[in-house]
Amino acid sequence: MEKFKTVLDLHIKPPSAVGYGLVTLLTASGERIFSTAVFQCPCSPTWNLPYGLVFLLVPALALFLLGYVLSARTWRLLTGCCAHRARAKCSSGLRGTLVFAQISVAAALAPLTWVAVALLGGSFYECAASGSKVLAQYLCSDRYPGCADQLPRVPCSKDQKSDLQDLLKELKAQSQVLGWILIATVIIFVLIFTSISRCLSPVSFLQLKFWKIYLEKEQEIFKSQAKEHATELAKENIKCFFESSSPKECNTPSIKDWQQISTLYTFNPKNPYYSTLHKYVNRKEKSNSIRSSEGDVVIPVLGFVDSSGITSNSEL
Repeated sequence: MEKFKTVLDLHIKPPSAVGYGLVTLLTASGERIFSTAVFQCPCSPTWNLPYGLVFLLVPALALFLLGYVLSARTWRLLTGCCAHRARAKCSSGLRGTLVFAQISVAAALAPLTWVAVALLGGSFYECAASGSKVLAQYLCSDRYPGCADQLPRVPCSKDQKSDLQDLLKELKAQSQVLGWILIATVIIFVLIFTSISRCLSPVSFLQLKFWKIYLEKEQEIFKSQAKEHATELAKENIKCFFESSSPKECNTPSIKDWQQISTLYTFNPKNPYYSTLHKYVNRKEKSNSIRSSEGDVVIPVLGFVDSSGITSNSEL
């Protein structure tokens, strides 16, 4: 159970090379287990295509949705936005769309890994492709009579006949080529996206490192102070209940205060705060609101700010 919590922490904490690498490794290992211990192609003209596609795509879809669930930014974006007074928050337009796109890109890592590893292995594709009438016409166009009828049985065939083995090798080759194309496409996209986002960074490389350290410490201290404050408030309320006394004054943030520090972070070069909480504390005396003002923008390279939520494993 502790190992599972460690894996969840890698999703919840700000993205890192180690976190992404471990998620990729676990996904690839899971696919190998499925393909060897669970997957059994029915070798049926009716079931090959849907069965193969289900194993290839449905786990990928599940991993994609899990990526949304485990992202702190998802819940920072959605929590409370359907309440009557917060509907304007839901209609934040371009800002919300950009943040959602960033969440989607991060959530796509595990499903793309699943599909790529599955294609390199070939089992799922061989089963699905052998049940496709379109591919059957292509593969059997210049082969022996009855090839299209035998194609669905190729993934299960132990026969060493050259014709069947040639079909199996061609299906595996197609699968592996598609897998390498997918891997190359993802790597190129990630490289371009990372390069552009870093190029547009409003701060230097070392300041970004300092920024991430600050957020980690802010999160640790916030959790500690929140736990201490909640414990004190709970003790006071229970004490007053059993003693039938009036509670002493215990200041807690208002609903409006909580809402403001829970909003999505936007960067303003005039006031470069390190978090929404940092912005709230420094602008509280100047204004009752820290909503986006002129000059505030969402910058992809600063997406880690919202990822540093207070979500913990026990809350999932």
